[in-house]
Amino acid sequence: MKFIPQIRPTYGAEERKAVCDYLKSPDSWLTEYTYTKAFEEMICKFTGAKYCSIVSNGTVSLFAILKALNIGPGDEVIVPDLTMSATSNVVVLAGAKIIFVDVDKESLCLDVEKTAKAITSKTKAVMHVSLNGRAGDLLKLKKLCQKKKIYLIEDSAQSLGSFYQGKHLGRYGIAGSFSFSMAKIVTSGQGAAIITDNAKLLKEIKYVRDFGRRKKGEDFWVKMGWNFKYTDLLAVFGIEQMKKIKKHAQIKKKIFKSYQRLLAAVPEVKFIKTDFNEVTPWVVDAFVPRRDELMAFLKENGVGTRPSYPALHSQPAYRFRGNFPVTEYAAKNLIWLPSFISLTEEQISYICQKIKDFYVVRK
Repeated sequence: MKFIPQIRPTYGAEERKAVCDYLKSPDSWLTEYTYTKAFEEMICKFTGAKYCSIVSNGTVSLFAILKALNIGPGDEVIVPDLTMSATSNVVVLAGAKIIFVDVDKESLCLDVEKTAKAITSKTKAVMHVSLNGRAGDLLKLKKLCQKKKIYLIEDSAQSLGSFYQGKHLGRYGIAGSFSFSMAKIVTSGQGAAIITDNAKLLKEIKYVRDFGRRKKGEDFWVKMGWNFKYTDLLAVFGIEQMKKIKKHAQIKKKIFKSYQRLLAAVPEVKFIKTDFNEVTPWVVDAFVPRRDELMAFLKENGVGTRPSYPALHSQPAYRFRGNFPVTEYAAKNLIWLPSFISLTEEQISYICQKIKDFYVVRK
């Protein structure tokens, strides 16, 4: 069988035609304009958010939120130890201090009790990461932030199409963001959407993302800002992707369920509890023993996989001291299996058989 990658983008004739039609148009200025606005409106309608601002990538989206909230030197921001490095790096970029906190065993989201203990007089925000579309105890975390009068920011990069108690993720904090990088359920190669219901915050975000201009296209700078803008060319692609999100969400859920069914008799593979009524999983993830050996075996047999994120506190870039047992366990045992939208049942069956071969034949 041809090599099966862990992830790949999925797009078709609709995206190609839309981009070609746009480029043939006399109004194709490429930079952000009407198509970016239309894309933002689609995100608002789908998530239920009042406002949306699309920026150049996910890192930028989180940085823009922090700067718009005036978080910087002397402030602390709590971040889960199990996340992509962008979540923590933006805190440093803003000039604030990262405080890593362990995640819970059930969802791999921030442990609320440990978060409460990590809050100090310098804590200005908590960055919740809905890893693989799961929310953890988000309501309890929100109440904690309200009680302590600190901002709750949602890094929902992996969670477009996922809900928590009927409400779309990204809408529980003062702001949330979704990534449009290559592997996401809606992609334009790069880009990210910031959503919020706070009009004042949206105004500040617009300053941050467009050089601090008083008005678009006018060289009068009210505040310090940067060029974090999107492009209409990418928006044209993203709009076509958004038209397919409900269909793609069902496919993602079906893929995860197929793995669960085919590997149900393999006790070594332990899937994380996932409520498919609300969660659209970005990847198929599971805890497995001898993970690195399994990954090497699957690669030998034409199957691409990926390990979970490492424990950030242990990385040379951070070296943060503390006790993070759940994150360290996940960093050692969590695997991401092939999960792209065009993955076939035949391919899933082949992958699962190879996993069975590893744990049964190689026992």
